[in-house]
Amino acid sequence: MLLASALLAACGQLLSGKVYTELDTLKAGEYQLDPNHTRVLFKVNHLGVSSFVGRFNQSRAALDFNESDPAASTIVADVEMGSLDINRPDFADTLMGCDWLCVEDYPSARFESRGRAEVDGRQLKFNGDLAFRGVTQPCVLIVNINGATTNRLTGDYTLGFEAQLVFLRSDFGMNRFIPAVGDEVSIEVYAEFIRQ
Repeated sequence: MLLASALLAACGQLLSGKVYTELDTLKAGEYQLDPNHTRVLFKVNHLGVSSFVGRFNQSRAALDFNESDPAASTIVADVEMGSLDINRPDFADTLMGCDWLCVEDYPSARFESRGRAEVDGRQLKFNGDLAFRGVTQPCVLIVNINGATTNRLTGDYTLGFEAQLVFLRSDFGMNRFIPAVGDEVSIEVYAEFIRQ
């Protein structure tokens, strides 16, 4: 068992080079989301006693990272509403209807940053617009950069991050069952970008 653990640790070190964590040490350029290393979760309060958690399995994002001026970086992200996954297909069909996500009319949601980001250590706070269910509202995407490294298996320069975005679903015309189902929706993203 000890030998197996040592071998796994050695393999991990072989696949990853030095990890750079400070923003001014990361490579500038265009990055695309790696769908194989991306999870987009949503959470909403249920009955005031728990969180209903689901995920979306298909998303795209582009980051234009400016290493010399991180605040000038920009991000655009799209999530496919039809990729909803809540481990209950019958209820997923209900949520994709027009009382909720209205996937047939609005198949995706998009966040697009605008202006300069706020920088605090390894955190970038992007002001931008969230387009969802035919409505566009101002929103804030908070991105925490975990670091970047070269994946020695693929040769890809990879940047890891976690992000959060919070909005009120009522702002987008999705009012059903408030307050039993909470108005505030929290989106969490755990992902990697690959430099192009």
